[in-house]
Amino acid sequence: MSKKKYYAVRKGKCVGIYNTWDECKSQVNGFSGAEYKSFSNLEEANEYIYGKKESKIAYNGNTVEAYVDGSYEHCIKEYGSGVVILKDGNILKTYSIKGNDEFLVTMRNVAGEIEAAKLAMNYCLEENIENLILYFDYEGIEKWCTGAWKTNKSGTIEYKAFYDKVKEKLNVKFVKVKAHSGDKYNEEADKLAKKAIGI
Repeated sequence: MSKKKYYAVRKGKCVGIYNTWDECKSQVNGFSGAEYKSFSNLEEANEYIYGKKESKIAYNGNTVEAYVDGSYEHCIKEYGSGVVILKDGNILKTYSIKGNDEFLVTMRNVAGEIEAAKLAMNYCLEENIENLILYFDYEGIEKWCTGAWKTNKSGTIEYKAFYDKVKEKLNVKFVKVKAHSGDKYNEEADKLAKKAIGI
């Protein structure tokens, strides 16, 4: 059985970590000055993209990983949130929760993604965990927090305010993964989000 590889695109159409060479190739082909490399270790792939010195995450005993995803069912106007929290490859906690907040429901599955990210961060605060590596497939999960995207809806404004409080106690490293790419835990988070609303 071949060893799993992580393909890190540092400069390309969409910066991120990909699970297959074909996905990586689609991000760098035709892109002038593309920078990419394969790794057998996820930590090294992250360091290649984000830089070791710039990273606030210390990979120590007080670090967990979380995969988050969201779903939406228009018939019942409810969104679902799925979360898988891991440490050293072992699942510590999962969440499969639905919601129908009137201010969030208009955002459909994105509402589920936002709530999933908040669940993961809250778990870390409750368990006194210092570092969280958050894997997501919708880029707003990171960009609303960092200010790269404007928060122009009540749901995103509240999410940014939530993160601004959380970051005082928790170091969060955001890592974008490709949706439905076969990543085991990303797929599990997707299933949990759908299960919450009966899909």
